[in-house]
Amino acid sequence: MNVRIATWNINSVRLRIDQVARFVSESGVDVLCLQETKCHDGEFPIQAFEAMGLPHLAIKGQKGWHGVAIASRLPLEPVAPLSACREGHARSVATRVAGVELHNFYVPAGGDVPDRAENPKFDHKLDFLDRLTSDFAARDPRAPLLLVGDLNVAPGENDVWSHKQMSRVVSHTPIELEAMARLKASLGFVDLPRQAVPEPTKLYSWWSYRAQDFRKSNRGLRLDHMWASPGLAPAAVSDGVTACRVHDTVREWDRPSDHAPVSVDLSLSL
Repeated sequence: MNVRIATWNINSVRLRIDQVARFVSESGVDVLCLQETKCHDGEFPIQAFEAMGLPHLAIKGQKGWHGVAIASRLPLEPVAPLSACREGHARSVATRVAGVELHNFYVPAGGDVPDRAENPKFDHKLDFLDRLTSDFAARDPRAPLLLVGDLNVAPGENDVWSHKQMSRVVSHTPIELEAMARLKASLGFVDLPRQAVPEPTKLYSWWSYRAQDFRKSNRGLRLDHMWASPGLAPAAVSDGVTACRVHDTVREWDRPSDHAPVSVDLSLSL
């Protein structure tokens, strides 16, 4: 069974519901994980997702800058989300689909000052990553598990437009990179987009709204991730190629999110 899963920080699901429908139609995605939905559970556009052919929903809503959801063509089984957010924000939702345990996260951005003592938002971000690390370290790496979402960290030198300049900016500071490395090592996660597009090729999923032409300036960051457990990672490989990609053309659409979707194709044995 082939299943296409995508992750996308939509930056308001109600504002961009037409873009969601277009992406679902054009990409043929089976499971869509969203971050920054920016609505309460009761405000989520359920009927629109039913019309898209994604009637199975796991929603964790909140007014403001948070909110996560999973929409699927396939039935979803309940899975307890990890309690990573000490502030109680709607930043985590989990389910099991086609035998895969799927965790969708929206990690805090962390504010502007990369200092845990001076900036509570930055401390919250690192605490969130540390809690995830502890939780996943206790898991069985052989079990099929997929971690996706906007993790708000660009982990490698080629995941940012300028490593030298960005190393002093929240999202690519040394302390964040170390926290991400620990999280990745906790379960031996495989970074699927990077496996598909190896170093040293530049790879981004986010571009600032400030640039009039995001492709011309190309000051991007890779903030959106898909990590597979060692037990699941081989399912993303077909004929020696990892079937994972950033849909950067979506960033060209009218009134886009500043993030582009990322998808993976999994060949699963049920």
